[in-house]
Parts: sequence; C-alpha cells; structure tokens
Amino acid sequence: MFTGIITDVGDIVAADARGEVKTLSIATDFDAASIALGASIACSGVCMTVTSVTASGPRKTVFTVDAGPETLAITTVASWQPRRRINLERSLKIGDELGGHMVSGHVDSTATVLKREDLGATTRFEFQVPDALARFVATKGSVALDGTSLTVNTVEGNAFSCLLIPHTLAVTTWGGAMPGDKVNFEVDLMARYAARLAEFPRM
Repeated sequence: MFTGIITDVGDIVAADARGEVKTLSIATDFDAASIALGASIACSGVCMTVTSVTASGPRKTVFTVDAGPETLAITTVASWQPRRRINLERSLKIGDELGGHMVSGHVDSTATVLKREDLGATTRFEFQVPDALARFVATKGSVALDGTSLTVNTVEGNAFSCLLIPHTLAVTTWGGAMPGDKVNFEVDLMARYAARLAEFPRM
C-alpha cells in the first residue's frame, strides 16, 4: 500500500524488452541498503517489485523492476525509455503518516491531460478518463495520477480537474506535464468498493 505522497523522482537508465516482459533500471536517491529484494515501489503509480539493487553512479542507487503483459497493456510503462523521469514512493509501513489517501498501486487505466492552465504559483490540469471509470471520480474525492494523491476539483462527464500547488509541481514530474500526455490513473479504493456494493440489491 502507498499514500500517493511522492518521495523521489527517479530516472530510467535502461529499458530492456524481452518477449512479454520489460525490465527497467531506475536511478534514485533512495539508500540502497534500505531496499530489499522483493520490495514494492510505486513507479509513477504502478506497484512494481524490486528484482535487483546496486549502489553506483551519480545517483547512489539503481534498482530494477520487471513489467509483465498486463502492466504494459493498461499503463504508460510500455512507453518508458531511458532519460524518462518517474515519480517514486516506497511502500507504506505501519505507523507511517498517511498524508495522502490509500493507494494500492494497481493502476486502472491511463488518463489523458486535456488542458494545463498556469495560474501564477498554482496549475490547474484537466483530465479525461475512459467512460467506464468516470463514475468513480467525485468532486472533492481523491484520485491517484502518476502515483500522486490529488483532490478532484470539478467533474463533468468523463473529464475532471485538479489544482496542483507549487510544492507538488516542484518535487514531482508534474511540472513538465503537458496536454496530450498520458498518465497512470487509479481510482480511490473507497469509491471502488462503494460502487461494487451498490451493484447488489439490499436483502
């Protein structure tokens, strides 16, 4: 589990596709000694398993992850190449501060950036999601976009907007996001289960 609070921006240093699996090497400022093999790290919102860790290069740690067919089909991972920057978050530990909202790292689909409006210090983004997922997005609710916990400001059909503060723009990849970009989208867990429960008639 994660919280959607980004703790580092990683750099992809290698991407190797072999058959149905894509192996990514990611450079980070995380301490190599603190990353165990098999650990979960959210990579721009996608929960991925660490398969190796080394301490080398300008940034002190490089870890590798593998992306399988399902991940490559429904997220932006298939397009990731060296020099791309991605948002990183370590998995939540018992007792950690829950600063965002509960995020599983199980991406539902991609969302498209429709509009970027710079409003001085803040920036408003408008997104579009597949029609089937629009019912999970509610005004003042939470969404995870590229792993970042964001509050929904407005909703209209399958489009919604979020306002990003200067800190978020500075410490994540959002500062460079532009219209037309695809981002990983995960619906709020509470919205998912509420919608599922609503499908069953009351006894």
